[in-house]
Amino acid sequence: MRKLGFLATLLLVAALALPLVPAGAQDDSGFRDTFDLPAEPATEGPLAGVDPRNQTITWWHQHSGTRQEFLDAIIADFNANNPWGITVEASNQGGYGDIYTKMIAGIPTGDVPNIVVAYQNQSLAYYQAGGLVENLDTYVLDPTWGLNEAEIADFVPAFFEQDKTEDGVRIGFPPNRSLEGLYYNQTALTELGYDGPPTTWEEFREMACAFTEQGWGGYDGTDTIGYTVRTDASNIAAGTFANGGELYVDGQYIYDSQPTIDYIQFMVDLYNGGCATLVAEQYGDQNNFAAGKALFFMGSTSGLPFIKQGIEDAYETPFEWGVTALPYTDVPVVDVYGASVSVTKSTPEKQLASWLFVRWLTDPAQQAGWAVASQYFPVRYSAQDGMTVLFEDLPQYEQAWDLLQGEGKVEPQIASYDVVRDEAQATFDNLLSGGGDVASALQQLTATANEIQASFQAQ
Repeated sequence: MRKLGFLATLLLVAALALPLVPAGAQDDSGFRDTFDLPAEPATEGPLAGVDPRNQTITWWHQHSGTRQEFLDAIIADFNANNPWGITVEASNQGGYGDIYTKMIAGIPTGDVPNIVVAYQNQSLAYYQAGGLVENLDTYVLDPTWGLNEAEIADFVPAFFEQDKTEDGVRIGFPPNRSLEGLYYNQTALTELGYDGPPTTWEEFREMACAFTEQGWGGYDGTDTIGYTVRTDASNIAAGTFANGGELYVDGQYIYDSQPTIDYIQFMVDLYNGGCATLVAEQYGDQNNFAAGKALFFMGSTSGLPFIKQGIEDAYETPFEWGVTALPYTDVPVVDVYGASVSVTKSTPEKQLASWLFVRWLTDPAQQAGWAVASQYFPVRYSAQDGMTVLFEDLPQYEQAWDLLQGEGKVEPQIASYDVVRDEAQATFDNLLSGGGDVASALQQLTATANEIQASFQAQ
């Protein structure tokens, strides 16, 4: 009999994990299954009389492959079994940038979905474009359709509060989250004489250079590299947070603060010293690590299953590996991120129907299944009860999940950040190509970023 592959096994486990809380039941925790809510319109509260029955709603998302297969399966379950006769039509509309472009183009004509995946800065842009997205607190706090105190307390606080604007409007709701982690080859570290991954940047440099110079796993020093540098804005944020800094304070970008300068300068020096290289192609850093050619890889924890599969494909006996926080100055701090879903303005009936689907998607049963299928983090603590097999099959996921018990920070939740991200990456790329002094370049980036921010405020 053919052995199931890793992802296929997880999908099977996910399917088995779904009935954690039977439909129509309330467990001892006080959690209610969404399907246990009234089948008739509410008679009290701000949504009294709004009838979500027999509505068809559309959802634009970015998921593909096995993740899309799992979503399609549970959406079919929702469509067949929800007590309101709601039909969800979900479709992959490309990557986050593709969806953002389509949304901006569709705003003037109203050609937008009922639910859309969006990072916080993107949903804020939609909100500021004539209030396109709904304030979901209308639904979250509703006495009939909303979440009770026990359910709210079950959400990871940083996730639950992440989608609010500065004036308290909830413009999105989290279906999952990830964080920026440091992947490391423990087998190679042991052979080089190290007990575990680095906790300081100097240790990172020492280990990366030793791996580069000595070679490993059949590769000589001409084929190995300590680290493959990523230059996107989220990596800059992660390094800044690890150094105890911030990117945006009191309405101003501060890319020229010392924690950011120190992080970028470290990477420039590591690259110039021959212990790091640049990403030559998409996923090149991930592929170098999985092939054993790089000691470290920094990336989203959503990439855990792909790293595992890549290592198993490359090695008959896979090397030992793990994921931890980036090196830090005082305490470990992780960059927590992830897109949410926003509900667009349409009719009261479609908006309520959209919320009911979103609410159902974040019930513990669906969260556990989605965590297993996607390796994103669930947004509710109780979902961990359905993740035992995942922890056993992918212990690095449990390592990453445990990082959430420490300090986490989020990137700027403002509309201008979508544009500023490109400027930040271009600056980092230029510096690695010999483009001048780090401090001066980051001063210019700060000025440019704040000019962009001012232009958004003037709109």
